[in-house]
Amino acid sequence: MTELKQQPFVRTETLNGVFTVTFFHPQSNALPRKILGELAEAINSAADNPEHRVVVLQSAGERAFCAGASFDELVAIQTPEQGQIFFSGFSEVILAIRSCPLLVISRVQGKAVGGGVGLAAAADYTLATQHASIKLSELAVGIGPFVVGPAVERKLGTSAFSSLAIDATSWRSANWALQHGLYAQVFETSEELDAGVSTLCAQLAKSSPDAMRSLKQVFWIGTDEWPALLENRAAISGELVLSDFTRSAIAAFKKS
Repeated sequence: MTELKQQPFVRTETLNGVFTVTFFHPQSNALPRKILGELAEAINSAADNPEHRVVVLQSAGERAFCAGASFDELVAIQTPEQGQIFFSGFSEVILAIRSCPLLVISRVQGKAVGGGVGLAAAADYTLATQHASIKLSELAVGIGPFVVGPAVERKLGTSAFSSLAIDATSWRSANWALQHGLYAQVFETSEELDAGVSTLCAQLAKSSPDAMRSLKQVFWIGTDEWPALLENRAAISGELVLSDFTRSAIAAFKKS
């Protein structure tokens, strides 16, 4: 990997009506606040170009889709206000996906943890590989999946969401995620995943833009309160991240 690629980034590309948003961070695609803001901004810009028909959300690399929040930034938080601002980054991305009039397709090539599960759940349609196991690890470090919870619960249902949230140390396989509705399709390899994403996007690019916009609105009925809800959830997380338990748990995790 080149030095350039070692730097975190959010990049966009348009090809044949498909607007692709790619994010990267060298720490298993863990997301600092700056990258979360850029990610939300990119998704919010998707509808600015009338040629765009569908959005693809993906990360660079092979081993991890997204490791969740940046632990380096979590341990640097000193006040509840700073904590709320940090966790609002995930809510901004989720709300950007929600408000985007275009269908958002998520490509999950590897493991997803915490906020990464939230991004996969917020997408309108998610494709993954067999390596894309998931875990909501927040409770293990004294927080809880508060901000991503509504997106995960909406996609998987309350029972599966609570199972993930309570058993915060166990991985669930990609097939488990498929069976519970998080993933729509699971492929053996990244090459097959890319082919699946390409085929689906080619079909959607030829579909009626008006019909897809109306369908998107139907998908998200009942989420009008989410902006206020996620703001409140970010405040809860911002408080909890300052606890001695969380400080100790994150420090232990970083040493392991």
